[in-house]
Amino acid sequence: MPRWKALPEELDPQMREFVGQLRRLVDRSGLGLAAVADRTGYSKTSWERYLNGRLLAPRGAIVALAEVTGTQQHHLTTMWELAERAWSRSEMRHDMTMEAIRISQARAALGEAGVAAAPVASRRAAGGTTGVSTAAGPGGEGRGSGRPPSVPTQRGAVPRIPQQPQPGSVPDSAGGGPRTAEGPGGRRGGGRRRVTLFLGSAVGALMLIAGAVLLTDLGGDDSTGAVAATPSAEPGTSAPQLPTGVECRGADCTGQDPETMGCGGQFAGTVARVTVGGGLIEVRYSETCGAAWARITQASPGDIVKITSASSEQDGTVYADAEAYTPMVAVKKASDVKACATLASGATGCTTPE
Repeated sequence: MPRWKALPEELDPQMREFVGQLRRLVDRSGLGLAAVADRTGYSKTSWERYLNGRLLAPRGAIVALAEVTGTQQHHLTTMWELAERAWSRSEMRHDMTMEAIRISQARAALGEAGVAAAPVASRRAAGGTTGVSTAAGPGGEGRGSGRPPSVPTQRGAVPRIPQQPQPGSVPDSAGGGPRTAEGPGGRRGGGRRRVTLFLGSAVGALMLIAGAVLLTDLGGDDSTGAVAATPSAEPGTSAPQLPTGVECRGADCTGQDPETMGCGGQFAGTVARVTVGGGLIEVRYSETCGAAWARITQASPGDIVKITSASSEQDGTVYADAEAYTPMVAVKKASDVKACATLASGATGCTTPE
C-alpha cells in the first residue's frame, strides 16, 4: 500500500475528491506506481504528481487508469471533467490575483508620480491665469482674458492702399479703389467668370477620366494576360482537429514532454524495443501527434536513453526512478526513428523497427 502525502491545503474541494478517488483505485488494484506507470504509458514521476494534487492528470491518463483497474470509464471521466473545471477556476483565480497585484503596483507608482508632478501642475495653472497681463480699459474689460481687447477702428481713420484694377473691374466712384463690374440685375461679373472657370475645369477632368478608361480598355489584352499569369493564392488548409487533451502535432511537438502534451496513453504505442543489459528500451510513437520518443524501464541511475530522427535528437537520463523517457521528435512514420541506450555499466544498444 503506498503511503500518500497530504494534499495541498489550497487544493480545490472538487480536485481533492477526484485525487482521493484516484488513490482509492490504485490502492484497490494492488499495483505499485511503477506498475501503474508501465501499464498506462505515463511515467511514475507523472503519476506521483497526479496523485499528490500537484498536477491535473490528462484525460488520456484517466482513461488508461480506468482500463488498468477495471473501472467504468464514463464514471471516472465524468469526475475528471468536474475536476478539470475546478482546476481551470483555480488557475483563473490565480491569474486574477496576480493581475490585481500588478494593477495595484501600477496605481501606486502612478500615484507617486502624480504627487511629484502636482507642484509643477499648480505652477503651470497659476501661470496660465496670471502669467499674461492684459491692459484693461477704464471699465476693466479685457482683464484676465488672455488676449488684448479689440479696439474698433473709425471709418476713414486708416488710409486704404489703392489696389491695381483687375480685368473687368471699374473704378470705385468713392475713390476707394476698383470694384468689380456688375452685370444685369446687379450680379457681379466676377461670379459669372468663376462659374465659367469651374465648368471648364469639370469638363477637363471628365475628359481625362474618359481618356484613362479608353487606355485601360485598349491595353486589356496585356493586362488580362498578366492577371492570368499571376498564380492565384492557394486556399489555406486548416490544421487538423486534435483530440481533447492533445496540445501539439508534428514539428510543434519536437522537444516537448509527451505526457504534458497529451501524446501518451491511448494515443501512443510501442513500435520497437530492445533489451540492453537489464534495461528495456522502447520507441513510443503517437500517430495522433506525429511524434515519437524513447523510454527506458528497469533501469539504473545514470543510464541514458536517446531518440534519433533524421532532423532531431533528444535524450533522457535515469535518476532516482528506475525509468526515464526523452522529449519528442517529429516524424512522419514510426520507422523514421530509433532508440539507443548507454547504460552506466557501459553496455549499449539500439532498437530496430519491428
